[in-house]
Amino acid sequence: MEISLQGRVAIVTGASKGLGLAIADRFVQCGADVLIAARNEQPLQAARDALQQRQAGRVRAIACDVSTSDGVRSLYEDAMATFGRVDIIVNNAGASAARSFTDVSDQDWQDDLDLKLFAAIRLTRLAWPQMKERQWGRVINVLNIGAKAPGAKSVPTSVSRAAGMALTKALSAEGAPDNILVNALLVGKIESDQWVRRADARGVPLETVLGEMAAGIPLGRVGRADEFASAACFLASEWASYITGTAINVDGGASPVV
Repeated sequence: MEISLQGRVAIVTGASKGLGLAIADRFVQCGADVLIAARNEQPLQAARDALQQRQAGRVRAIACDVSTSDGVRSLYEDAMATFGRVDIIVNNAGASAARSFTDVSDQDWQDDLDLKLFAAIRLTRLAWPQMKERQWGRVINVLNIGAKAPGAKSVPTSVSRAAGMALTKALSAEGAPDNILVNALLVGKIESDQWVRRADARGVPLETVLGEMAAGIPLGRVGRADEFASAACFLASEWASYITGTAINVDGGASPVV
């Protein structure tokens, strides 16, 4: 199956590394013009340089803080000034935050909701009218499997991600008459920079950490970022034209919830 995103414009947040970068890379390979966003300028520009070597879709990078309304608006306005439209949004910005309930302050809750929920709300709200006008849009919310099956000491992330799943379902029903498809991809254990940092902190090889993480995963291994990116690319394409309002686990079978 060959997927083409030729002629489409995508915004991918949290795209300087990890899953966001892998998604942007796959989109560019499939012909999309992509604007990548992240907070830190240096890794973001390195990501842009790597993507531009694909010599496929155009790439633009903007450093901004999507946890603020001003940051989201600057991102959207830059996309419009550069490409003139936005067809696909991947709300991927986020950071791991899982602690005991009594250890989470009001500010911790607010910060997590601003980054993981309100960033998606604000960016999608800005792009929604033009998607509706063109009768075509794709919104992909990157969540995690804790949104369906939260465990102990999983807050605030599990709660903000569950809210993101509810947002996905509500928007899918509202967007369906205008061919705006809204879905979520739920991350299980996927190779990423956070596991590299964990291995470095422990002074052990990355393979040791990944082997420990694989325990309890039916497929017996940790997932790859490019596998997750393939799922996102499929949902962004015409091949997924009858899929909306769903939350797909990309976790090797680890989630106890379908």
